[in-house]
Amino acid sequence: MKLYYAFILSGLYLLSSCVPQRVAEETKSKLTNCETELAASKKLASETEAKNAEMKEQIEKDTKAIEGLQRDTSVLGSNLRLLTNKYDKLNSVNDQLLDKYNRLLAGSEKDNAALSGKLQTTQEQLLKKEDELKALEAKLNKQQQELDMLSAELKKREARVAELENILKQKDQASADLKKKLSDALMGFEGKGLTITQKNGKVYVSMDESLLFESGKTAVQPKGIEALKHLAKVLEQNPDINVMVEGHTDDVPMKGSGDIKDNWDLSAIRATSVTKIILQNSATDPKRIIAAGRGEFFPIDPAKTAEARKKNRRTEIILTPKLDELLKVLESN
Repeated sequence: MKLYYAFILSGLYLLSSCVPQRVAEETKSKLTNCETELAASKKLASETEAKNAEMKEQIEKDTKAIEGLQRDTSVLGSNLRLLTNKYDKLNSVNDQLLDKYNRLLAGSEKDNAALSGKLQTTQEQLLKKEDELKALEAKLNKQQQELDMLSAELKKREARVAELENILKQKDQASADLKKKLSDALMGFEGKGLTITQKNGKVYVSMDESLLFESGKTAVQPKGIEALKHLAKVLEQNPDINVMVEGHTDDVPMKGSGDIKDNWDLSAIRATSVTKIILQNSATDPKRIIAAGRGEFFPIDPAKTAEARKKNRRTEIILTPKLDELLKVLESN
């Protein structure tokens, strides 16, 4: 990236002989701002995907915890029912013993003492079971509260994930809608040196060198200007789209003697030429656009053939929907 900026600054310095110093400084400032915005958008998209994955993982953990608590609650419920049955049986035994005790009061002192001992033991067992029932009920109540809290938190997380996914879907839909608008506006140019594709939430308008420039030149040809005018109107009508204009060359070294000394210079100046035509033919905010030269380092086809090199000599206009809504959701989290 430092090498990239060095080349850009070199190009600006070479161009400074043709434009006022103030314009060159403004151009550098805009380029820096645009690169910063691009880096922020990429970072934000990466953080969004990581956050979404993290929240999904937490939901899975919470769901497993709730299932565990539900199993424990079911076991405790079964235990409670068993203890209740035992408690009822002991009550029945106690009633029987009391009946026998009353009937045998006139009996021998020995029998009476034995029955009294059994009665006391039964009563002690009843008190113990009552204490166990109370402790079990308290534990069940506590676990039910924890289960309710976890369920509420799980619903919140699911709602947040749904919100993030909805925003991402809206971004993809915005890209699809933008691609259709571009296809409609550039219908007469598609397949004639111009292609429109959508991937990774972005729309790519790729224009061959043959449509825009003569070999080794930086002035846009009339047919290329016409295509860019149609494109400019679509950009003007869609202000929530960021624009990156990238110039690309083939891998044949260029040895110039004027302002254009190599492929870096050629790709950067061509990107700037395209950007100026877009701005001159629409009310598009210049802050939305980044003009960049890629030289020969991002080929479509790496083969060392004439056909491959022809494909690589192109200008790509990359359109990305803004992520303001997604940023707000992540900040609120």
